[in-house]
Amino acid sequence: MSRVCDLTGKKALTGNNVSFSNRKTKRRFYPNLQEKRFFIPETGEWITLKVSTSAIRTINKLGITECLNRVIKKGKL
Repeated sequence: MSRVCDLTGKKALTGNNVSFSNRKTKRRFYPNLQEKRFFIPETGEWITLKVSTSAIRTINKLGITECLNRVIKKGKL
């Protein structure tokens, strides 16, 4: 199961854990992903997407159909 946002394409970044003695070990920074169901009123269907919390805020602002149209126009979905 990949940790990638279905709408924004956000994925894990890499960095370092830095201890008090300044030793560095590799770590990953994961996006805050939630699995959420959205209702599309035009088709009367529910869809389940794995989206980041910032994408949920964008969906609340613009609407799910507008966000899906933007993603399809960019060619990500």
